[in-house]
Formats: sequence, C-alpha cells, structure tokens
Amino acid sequence: MHFQRITGSFVSSALGAGEFYSTKVTEARDATAKHANEDRDEDRDAPAGFDSRADRVRQFAAEMAMQAYALLAAAEGAVTAYKEITGEDWKAYQTPAQGPATIERKAASTQMGAFQA
Repeated sequence: MHFQRITGSFVSSALGAGEFYSTKVTEARDATAKHANEDRDEDRDAPAGFDSRADRVRQFAAEMAMQAYALLAAAEGAVTAYKEITGEDWKAYQTPAQGPATIERKAASTQMGAFQA
C-alpha cells in the first residue's frame, strides 16, 4: 500500500508539472506574439544588457520543460518499479466505496433535506 502511494505521488507530481509547463508555454507564446500583448510596451526591446519580459517568460518556460521531463521520467521509473516488485500494473488509488447507509447517515440526510425545503 505504501509503494502504491509513493508511486502515486510521483505520477501526481509529474502530472502537475506538465500542466504547469503547458500554462507557461501559453504565457510565453502570448508574450512573444506582438498582436496578443495587451500592454504595448512589452513589444519594445529591453534596455542593453537586460532581457525583455518575453525573453524571461520564454526562459522560464524552457526551465519548466526540463523539470516536467525529469518528473515524467521519475514517474515512469516508479510505475515500472511498481510492476517489477508487485507483478501488477500500477493503478491510481481510489478510496473504497462506502458500505450500506447507517441509521446516522440516513438521519443526517433527512435533516439536511429539511434545510433545502
């Protein structure tokens, strides 16, 4: 069970990094496309020796690409190791379904229903 959750952490981290990277790529494209800039001053070149905002956004997106790729590799390794150790394919953890409703749950549901009336 612990190995299941550790593998899930790797996969979740890789997924989050991929989504974050996608957002940063979109921001970099928007900053680079002159017609997409709402603030026209961002079209100008930066002062000598400094990067423009668009340059910095593109650089950050590139750094996030490397991080997302590294996390993807770690997640794939964890999933492979899980299968090798347990002999089963890794599946995301899901909480078990609740059993039959108890008297307390039925009473709470009825009480909550009274508030909506």
